Amino acid sequence: MATDILQFLLYAAILVALAWPLGGYMTRVFQGERTLLSPVLVPVERGIYAVAGKSAMQDQHWTRYALSLLVFNFAGWLFLYTVLRLQHLLSWNPEGLAPMPPGLAFNTAVSFVTNTNWQAYGGETTLSYFSQMVGLTVQHFVSAATGIAVAVAVIRGFAARNVRSIGNFWVDMTRSILYVLLPLSIIGALVLIWQGVPQTLSAYVPTTTLEGARQLIAQGPAASQIAIKQLGTNGGGFFNVNSAHPLENPTQLSNLLQLLYILLIPAAFCFLFGHMVKDQRQGIAIFAAMGILFVVGLAVIYGAEIRGNTLYDALPIDQAAGNMEGKEVRFGTGLSALWAEATTAASNGSVNSMHDSFTPLAGLALLLNMQVGEVIFGGVGAGFYGMLLFVVLTVFLAGLMVGRTPEYLGKKIEAKEVKLAVLTFLSMPVGILVFGAVAAIVPSALAAVQDPGPHGLSEILYAYSSATGNNGSAFAGFGANLPFHTTLQGIAMLLGRYAFIVPMLAIAGALATKTPAPASASTFPTHGPLFVVLLMVVVLILGGLTFFPALALGPIAEQVAMLADQTF
Repeated sequence: MATDILQFLLYAAILVALAWPLGGYMTRVFQGERTLLSPVLVPVERGIYAVAGKSAMQDQHWTRYALSLLVFNFAGWLFLYTVLRLQHLLSWNPEGLAPMPPGLAFNTAVSFVTNTNWQAYGGETTLSYFSQMVGLTVQHFVSAATGIAVAVAVIRGFAARNVRSIGNFWVDMTRSILYVLLPLSIIGALVLIWQGVPQTLSAYVPTTTLEGARQLIAQGPAASQIAIKQLGTNGGGFFNVNSAHPLENPTQLSNLLQLLYILLIPAAFCFLFGHMVKDQRQGIAIFAAMGILFVVGLAVIYGAEIRGNTLYDALPIDQAAGNMEGKEVRFGTGLSALWAEATTAASNGSVNSMHDSFTPLAGLALLLNMQVGEVIFGGVGAGFYGMLLFVVLTVFLAGLMVGRTPEYLGKKIEAKEVKLAVLTFLSMPVGILVFGAVAAIVPSALAAVQDPGPHGLSEILYAYSSATGNNGSAFAGFGANLPFHTTLQGIAMLLGRYAFIVPMLAIAGALATKTPAPASASTFPTHGPLFVVLLMVVVLILGGLTFFPALALGPIAEQVAMLADQTF
């Protein structure tokens, strides 16, 4: 246990040490200032704009920014869907894999375009190398860049003074890829190759096991996809069991690198925010709220998993290492719990253990991470603009309590911004509770549920929380590859992505036109401990009040049953 805690502290220290300077670097990138990579990348960036035309660099009103984003994402979906449906006719398919069925191709294309990366298929048995590289890996970059661009635009809206534009989508996306995602992905891929992750176009390797059976070892261009899947909080694995696969995550060092990449950019956004609004205390306050919520979630998960399954207490089963069901021995309970917390808090979705095998209390924490809107660091960019949504609601509630018009960074938060914030938040309960309720009563949909009783309900809640929260992880017992779920979950992913993006851009556009008022003695400070606590309470209460009844019938009921030695 002491070793696990030491690993947690080391991870946190390295993360902060990397995120702080990265936030400053990203600030210079998006403000168009010179960076270390400028001599190499500025000519490339200018070449891209020269091909695209001068209009690609003009500042945009929030409506035009949103339209550019939606058009680009739709084109990406159409391209990926076409690749998946025609992969049997394309090159780099040494195993002769068949085209993906229409419903599954729709779901997969939506999943990767929305940065969800939910996988209702086995990667090594379903997708060709061409589909993995030209289809999925490209979307790993551009879907992550979309989230980064939106977050930067929203921050501009909060920081701007009396302007009508919030930047340019094409410029923000280009810089996200060239200056941030691509360099860090190259570094990550090289380290993963060094650690033994395959990066090849050769065919699968037939081998003979120790028992004498014939086995086909899947390989491929995995390292390059894994690096960006973690860095971009995408999470879609090259292999079916994701980062629990020994070829996708072979060593302790590869595990540490991938864990750091999951939270690196989301954490850096807090410090980028402080730089852009010219008050680093604001960014640190948001980082503190995210960090405390993260630590609390990790404590619940680790505490539940190290305690183990109480149903086994009367049986001759060794639980000295905690609940090891569904976990890799090389990672153990501690690193499995840390990964589970990071991947659900950060809207990443990759796994190095099977969440379906976690204890009910740990599963409850994983569900809450997603259901509060993936704002505890969250996805690259998406987590930060999601947290700014809660900031708007927090200052509104604080204003009501003290009888003043709510303000943030000197700008008044008025009825328009609050209505947009509430409308945005409602997308989560619609996707999770409404769609989940439909999935729970349709007979054809229930075929996907593996387990009876409360755990079966938890599987449904987890699937639609993951889809709507654009997370991508799953309770492994849920059979998602059914036409009902591939269609409905595809709609949930679209709802969870764009029902957040468009209203948040509208809020940014409205705030950009306002002139900040100077702080006075009666101004509610938004950088101190009181605000941090209030922000965390709003996040937890909104999530708790909205989803508690469903959670009470799922993981909470299962936890109570487990303590009473009851099974289903």
